[in-house]
Amino acid sequence: MVRRLSRAEVAEQAAEVLRGNDRGSLTVAAPRLYPHMWSWDAAFIAVGLARMSASRALTELETLFAAQWGNGMVPHIVFSANAPLYEPGPDRWAAQETSPYAPDHAATSGLIQPPVHALALLRILQAARGAGAAERRDVAARARALWPRLLSWHRYLAEQRDADGRGLLMIYHGWESGMDNSPRWDEPYADVVPDPGFRPFRRSDLEALGEQSQRPTDADYVKYQWLIEELRQARYDDELARKSLSFRVADVFASAIFAAANEDLARVGDELGLGAGDELLGYAARFRRGVLGTTDENGFAADVDLRSDRTLRTKTLAGFAPLLSGGLDADRRRRLVDLLHSPAWCGNPDLAYPLPPSTSPEAPEFDVARYWRGPQWPPMNLLLIWGLERSGEHDAADRLREAALYQLTDGVFAEYYQPFTAHPLGSRPQSWTAAVALDLAAG
Repeated sequence: MVRRLSRAEVAEQAAEVLRGNDRGSLTVAAPRLYPHMWSWDAAFIAVGLARMSASRALTELETLFAAQWGNGMVPHIVFSANAPLYEPGPDRWAAQETSPYAPDHAATSGLIQPPVHALALLRILQAARGAGAAERRDVAARARALWPRLLSWHRYLAEQRDADGRGLLMIYHGWESGMDNSPRWDEPYADVVPDPGFRPFRRSDLEALGEQSQRPTDADYVKYQWLIEELRQARYDDELARKSLSFRVADVFASAIFAAANEDLARVGDELGLGAGDELLGYAARFRRGVLGTTDENGFAADVDLRSDRTLRTKTLAGFAPLLSGGLDADRRRRLVDLLHSPAWCGNPDLAYPLPPSTSPEAPEFDVARYWRGPQWPPMNLLLIWGLERSGEHDAADRLREAALYQLTDGVFAEYYQPFTAHPLGSRPQSWTAAVALDLAAG
């Protein structure tokens, strides 16, 4: 039987994980499987680090944004020079050789991930209020210096990833959603047909983990790799990509995050005496409308395949996007929260913990172990907790928070968890899981 850690022990061991994965100016996601810096991992990691040191947490974001592209894009991977080999690596992306916007001083990928960074920056500033006067001044000054980079990032997303103004972020690859092989993308991926002469490259994820049943299939990976080739052929040019790529989808969950992130960045700007508040709140309203425009009678949201204009109604946790973006009327918000706690989700009697699986156990695509097709993910629990709090659903948020913390009292800090047995899956210990544990333990 697993010995459960106390709240204090969870915080202590989670802090040890982050210290062990710290490389000075960045924290690797997981040394064996993910030996570099990932964009939305870095934001969650910064939230956890803020519980240890607001100054060190801010360094995490500074390192990520130092690799920002000239057009404002924040790449989903920033490669470390001395880290183990990873595929697709810098040579496969060839970003510096292909795009005039790629930074000269850093090797990066050419994709993005969900924009959770402003949410992290706000929480760093909140954590700094408990620090000494010198650290508070230092963090405030550095946050002011970083703020224009976040504003440029938000402008890139609003202008280049929502060029038609519908209030939904366009993604070019399932990796950009962070939910790589989710059933959300099954239909769009069916239309991705690699060139017959394309030769797939090796899978470093299987070499590091050795668990095929927990990862996307080889058939999935061929399409993932082919989309990188398509994007490189488009020279990472957004105007060309919007017309030519064989995967172009409106991501409702990332759009909801972006709505919340614009509100939080406006709050940061107001707190630091900076401008652009009206612009950011305008973005927030636009993307809130975009998210709500996809919802059904229960407030459950959907993605959209932009190549065919098909609405993609899947039973995945992305449907709870309106809890993050806000804007639902009280009746539909109550129905959506009730759905979250129903047997289709957290109330399923077979779950080890009443936490949302990445795909509903009632969905035909549900898989207990395969990545985003069923397992539970601690950072998604945290996002939903934040969303419930933003929506004023504090009792539901507290229930989810209690269960999310208890899941992590096993002290493993796994990347994701089998929902029925609570067996830890994926890489471990995973930095963003440790960061979530720290934030949850701090209450």
